[in-house]
Amino acid sequence: MSPVLKAVLALLAVSAPIQQAQTPPALNAVAAAHPEARPFNAKADAAAEVDAAFARAKASGKMLLIVMGANWCHDSRALAGWFAQPRFAAMLQPRYELVYVDVGYRNRNIDIARRFGIKSIKGTPTVLILDRNGTLLNKKDAPRWRNAASRSENAIYRAFAEFTPA
Repeated sequence: MSPVLKAVLALLAVSAPIQQAQTPPALNAVAAAHPEARPFNAKADAAAEVDAAFARAKASGKMLLIVMGANWCHDSRALAGWFAQPRFAAMLQPRYELVYVDVGYRNRNIDIARRFGIKSIKGTPTVLILDRNGTLLNKKDAPRWRNAASRSENAIYRAFAEFTPA
């Protein structure tokens, strides 16, 4: 066996335990702090889905809840994960028509945000709450959800429970 091959094998033997190391407990705690979902579909016709949800909101008297995010974003996945939990679903369903819009790397479906008064997507998720007439109810708060993964379950719940259909 050549000296170079021996050196490479020795390096691999030393690095193998490092590659198999477990995720640090602190990172496991963060990942376990919230559920995750991946509802953002890059191939969806987002404009048509928003229009359909808006029509349902108008007909039912509900508000429209648009979550603009991406599956690569842990904050987007965390918020969607909470929304999928029974506690959240029971609160959201009677109040909102919910639609998820994939924004890619903040370069896709931006026209939907602009349609409702948001000039650009600064972070993901950006969350729009609209009344049945299309008025944006949370313009100041819409771009501030990019830390959803670090918010508590109760804080997220309260933020969406405080809005009621007019």
